[in-house]
Amino acid sequence: MARTSRPVARSWQPDSAFLDGLTIAALALDAHGTVVHANPTALDLFGSPFDQLVGADARVRLLDEPERGAIDQVLKLVGRTGSWTGELTMLAGGTTPVAMRTSWTPFGEEADAGALVLVEPTDETADPYAPGQPLGSRLRRLAEVTSELLAAEDVEAVSAIVTDHMMKAAGATSASLSLLVDDDTLALLALRGGLEEAASRWATYPLASNVPSAESARTRKPVLVRSDEVDQRYPELGGLAQGTGSVLCLPLVPGDGRVLGAVSLSFPGRRQLSEAENLFLRVLADTCAMTLGRIEAQRAARDREAKLAFLADASAKLSSDLDYEATLTAVAEAAVPWFADWCAISLAEDAVLRTIAVAHTHPERIELVRELQERYPSDPASDQGGYRVLRTGRSQLVPEVTDDLLAAVAVDDEHLELMRALNLRSGMSCPLQVGERTLGVISWVAGEAGRRFTEGDLAFGEDLARRAAVAIDNAQLHSQIRTAALELQRAVLPDRLPDIDGWSCTVQYLPAGRTDAGGDFYDVLELDDGRLAMFVGDVMGRGVAAASVMAQMRSAIRTLIAVDPDPDVVMAGMDRVFAALHVEQLVTMVYAVADPAIDRLGVINAGHPPPVLLAADGRIEVLEHPSTLILGVGGGRREVRPAELRPGDRLLLYTDGLVERRGEDADSALARMITALRTARPARPDEWLSAVVEELRDPTRDDDVAALLVARDPVAASRL
Repeated sequence: MARTSRPVARSWQPDSAFLDGLTIAALALDAHGTVVHANPTALDLFGSPFDQLVGADARVRLLDEPERGAIDQVLKLVGRTGSWTGELTMLAGGTTPVAMRTSWTPFGEEADAGALVLVEPTDETADPYAPGQPLGSRLRRLAEVTSELLAAEDVEAVSAIVTDHMMKAAGATSASLSLLVDDDTLALLALRGGLEEAASRWATYPLASNVPSAESARTRKPVLVRSDEVDQRYPELGGLAQGTGSVLCLPLVPGDGRVLGAVSLSFPGRRQLSEAENLFLRVLADTCAMTLGRIEAQRAARDREAKLAFLADASAKLSSDLDYEATLTAVAEAAVPWFADWCAISLAEDAVLRTIAVAHTHPERIELVRELQERYPSDPASDQGGYRVLRTGRSQLVPEVTDDLLAAVAVDDEHLELMRALNLRSGMSCPLQVGERTLGVISWVAGEAGRRFTEGDLAFGEDLARRAAVAIDNAQLHSQIRTAALELQRAVLPDRLPDIDGWSCTVQYLPAGRTDAGGDFYDVLELDDGRLAMFVGDVMGRGVAAASVMAQMRSAIRTLIAVDPDPDVVMAGMDRVFAALHVEQLVTMVYAVADPAIDRLGVINAGHPPPVLLAADGRIEVLEHPSTLILGVGGGRREVRPAELRPGDRLLLYTDGLVERRGEDADSALARMITALRTARPARPDEWLSAVVEELRDPTRDDDVAALLVARDPVAASRL
């Protein structure tokens, strides 16, 4: 074909001399698809004088009518991605459709960029698989993509390969990857090319929808739609189909026969695929499916392992601490972000859900969650959400939280915007159930980047909820028992010691670090004849049983003192009480009667640590007994230990929690106490006793401490 002469280009000057020297056809198109330059080879190829080609609409001048949308499609692509190489059917000599290899490169300002197009007719006589031939080059590039897919480690890598390397290797202008997220729903996982504006509309779509990718996944067959058929076959695409060219969708079916989704490729114009290309693309889709199946199996294995580890850790936490609110907070925080972006645990109080714990991937959003709950509290009569789960005792799974769903439950526009700000994508709620009782609800929510909850996730959530419910039930039962024991203890122990002329009485009672009520008891009583009776006792064990025995012992000794305060008589009476009540706990106690008229003290001991006498002159005497039978043992006798108790002297009675420490023998403990008493700084009785207890008490706080200090007022001596 003879070359057509032309005048100098008017509207496109850069590098025209270089283009004119090329032996391959070169065209320059502006952003609107108008030809602004053509070199002599292009004029010969398309059979037009320069003035007829330059300034013409490339769609009309270079392409047959069904192919004309390809110009817009490729211009749009190169404006976004930078370049494109692929095959187009163009009008050679202005009339004959011929498959031509094209390479497009953008030029000009980004907002108004055109494209430099190099065009070369395919050689129909050459071996199509030979190096340099379009088909051979594409197949080699597709083979490279296969290797990349086999090496991919996660879904994100597969998405990148499909929507970039595979798209370019196939000569497509756009590519997408859609995967099934449940039996009825596809999610658009990745999209590249000129259709990104469709991403939000097709973020998820029904498998039953009338679109090419859904049809391919549904039928498990490839779907090829030519550009002039798209609107007619798939009206559901609406305007989004305009300018897409031909569409090829390939189902993703791994070896186990499941359908995972579909890959979609768009080609400019009416693309014809050779038998070899068709086969190779199907092999690529199968490779992609096998890779996704492998990744899914690996992810599922890791997920199962993580869930088992989480359940084991959560169980240990739930069973190790009776402060269930703190434990539930730890469990909620541990589930974020690996399992959910947001976890909330609520307990029912009078049929109203009270939030106990909230954890969020973004801590600053916790306030947003609280604002949502406070401004728009859930309706207890609602057939959705936490109250439905509480009322029915059945879990609720919402695999996909759509904007339509949010709009349906929103009270007003502000409510809708608050929910949108939390980025809700998927959610589930499980009852905290023990037997037939539902104690509350635990909920998980995943955001846009998180998982879509499945039936498997729901089973995990229900398992965790059952374990948490048992822990809550145990803790609540323990709390009720503990409350009863503490109330009993408070009711029995004196609120304050009596004010007695000539005496100073002070006590330090410190419960153990544990929350159960203990069995320590004490009291001071002024007798009618001017004497003073005092006692300190200890019931072995903790809780309601110990508190009940402690109440019985204290009540009994006070009654016996009222009848006859003599130490021998009181302790013998306690033995009888002990036997009559069939008390199973060990009980120790020390009882003393002081007579200020003769400065005498009588002490009797039933297996209890010996009192300590601190004389005004600095002497310290441990009032040990040769025989200290525990209450109710029988078979022996106790002796009353006499001592002097003068004005200014002090008597310390205490329980074993004051001096005993794990790993320390009794003699060492007693020696440590004597040292502490000797070195304690003089102070008011209450301050002195507080300092001594703090010095002696076991740092582990494993046992209750009761320390009673009875001191004769030195002023009383001057009155005599």
